[in-house]
Amino acid sequence: MPNNTQAPSAEIGVIGGSGLYSFLDHVTEVTVDTPYGAPSDSLFLGEVGGRQVAFLPRHGRSHHLPPHRINYRANLWALRSVGVRQVLGPCAVGGLRPEFGPGTLLVPDQFVDRTKSRAQSYFDGVPLPDGTIPNVVHVSPADPYCPAGRRVAIGAAGRHGWEAVDGGTLVVVEGPRFSTRAESRWHAAQGWSVVGMTGHPEAVLARELELCYTSLTLVTDLDAGAESGEGVSHDEVLKVFAANVDRLRTVLFDAVAALPATEDRDCLCVGALGGLAPGIALP
Repeated sequence: MPNNTQAPSAEIGVIGGSGLYSFLDHVTEVTVDTPYGAPSDSLFLGEVGGRQVAFLPRHGRSHHLPPHRINYRANLWALRSVGVRQVLGPCAVGGLRPEFGPGTLLVPDQFVDRTKSRAQSYFDGVPLPDGTIPNVVHVSPADPYCPAGRRVAIGAAGRHGWEAVDGGTLVVVEGPRFSTRAESRWHAAQGWSVVGMTGHPEAVLARELELCYTSLTLVTDLDAGAESGEGVSHDEVLKVFAANVDRLRTVLFDAVAALPATEDRDCLCVGALGGLAPGIALP
């Protein structure tokens, strides 16, 4: 695949593994530099359902980046820099309730942040390489996911016989380790639905860039506190995800085609900055 220094445009971004785009007939690999360093990998641009889409492997194409070392700020900035304004973020999670077993697709409407070391704002007062200092801007993530994107994702799943769980709370842990049984039981006792390692800070960073962001969580296992076996294994997670990747790709591509046109967005994401000047030039 060619490597271009000038990025062509895309209107929709998908953050996920190479299994989501590798079979497309025409994919253009684009290298993007950002003020926050390099993203996880190149962007891979192609056409899906008549829409121009930029795919970004969250963990890198060789899956070499653990969740706590992903450059989330660079990833979202890179997507916006090629024109992306709506992002779909599928990720693997553990179920915190017995009814959310392997193969469940849940489209969350809330998250809880239990990470520890991740840069989670573009407005942290740290000067950029060019000397620009971002203004202090407080963006509200009260409803962190795009309502329009959530409706589209749930509808796309239903059209393919996959009844998605509409709403729920994704608790995001630091990783790369899985939860202890006590942690898992505590998460479940709070009424949370699923647990993962990559759902934050993607949603918050997208909101700061006024991007629509929709998470689609695929349950690959019952978390340690929701089962009586030996606990979660990496092999188990990979096996269940691989068994569902074709189905997930079909739903994602349907959702891509059904998302509103960029100019027709009228959701809360569009004006997230509330007219405040961020002090940095958004791409």
